[in-house]
Amino acid sequence: MSEVPSKPTTRGPRADAARNRERLLGAAKDVFSAGGPEASLEAVARRAGVGIGTLYRHFPTREALFEAVYRREVDELAALAEALARQGPPAEALRRWVKANVAFVATKKGMAKALALAAYNKDLSAYSIARLSAAGGLLIERAREAGALRTDIMPQEMMRAVFGFCIVNDQPGWRETALKLIDVFLDGLLVGEG
Repeated sequence: MSEVPSKPTTRGPRADAARNRERLLGAAKDVFSAGGPEASLEAVARRAGVGIGTLYRHFPTREALFEAVYRREVDELAALAEALARQGPPAEALRRWVKANVAFVATKKGMAKALALAAYNKDLSAYSIARLSAAGGLLIERAREAGALRTDIMPQEMMRAVFGFCIVNDQPGWRETALKLIDVFLDGLLVGEG
């Protein structure tokens, strides 16, 4: 009687490893948003409640952690757009999503030097532009179909304007200024809050 060879089993990460990774990403977002690229990896590990070795097992380099946080932020914004597209008035959904981009920019600004030096590459740039343009496009199209948005704005144009408001206003209070400018900008694009 011959034995049937057993199939190798592939397991995903252990539950505690997955939790640690998520805690590290959340902590890194907070630390990088507040402290910029000089924020220490030790501070990230401390904030996540794990040892530095755990951080390095998940993210062997500082750049790997920056890129993971950046991708996670892009994915969360895309998921938010999909959720908002299923609820509420289209103009309000678009306004809420565009304003959520300000928090993304805050994290990105904290990582700007590191992204420019290492993690920011053509693949990452293409990924974020494609993902955010598609997400914004979903909300823009929904608002257009409701007759609530002018027809002459494209998703990439809207994203450029929003990020421009955030980056140009790089001083204390920049978030409040960016949110105010976003309201003015959207008021000019929205035909009605429908």
